[in-house]
Amino acid sequence: MYILLFVRPARAQRFAQVRHCACFNLRKATRAVTQYYDEVLEPSGLRITQFSLLAVIRLLGTTSITQLADAAVMDRTTLARNLELLARERLVRIRPGSDGRVREVSLTRAARVKLDAAFPLWERAQAQMAERLGADRMERMSGDLAAAIAAAWSEPLPR
Repeated sequence: MYILLFVRPARAQRFAQVRHCACFNLRKATRAVTQYYDEVLEPSGLRITQFSLLAVIRLLGTTSITQLADAAVMDRTTLARNLELLARERLVRIRPGSDGRVREVSLTRAARVKLDAAFPLWERAQAQMAERLGADRMERMSGDLAAAIAAAWSEPLPR
């Protein structure tokens, strides 16, 4: 069965603007780049989301879940789901902090070994992406993305 949709031209033109939506385009780019890095990292057994999160923990050292969420720009619910998977794989340790309300995350030895093994694969993906984009565009993109994060974190617009 076919459903025929009739969209008035003015409405179609209005919704065609979505192709210029910052969020829509960032999400499309994120999916494409994530798939690329996942493919390159596949021999390590880590996905880029896992690799990145483990790398942030390695940089921070033992850290609270709140600090990790801020550093990774992730909501706590999404971070908790990701950390549960990493804990099940024995790559992170989650323990109560000195304050009973705080939970702290640290890498296990297995995570350090896995991260060290995955790093050359990540370097290859990163170098290939830089080559494909060009060094100038890669640098501009990093700056533009940092600016997009800052803009999203600024005061919300009045309704």
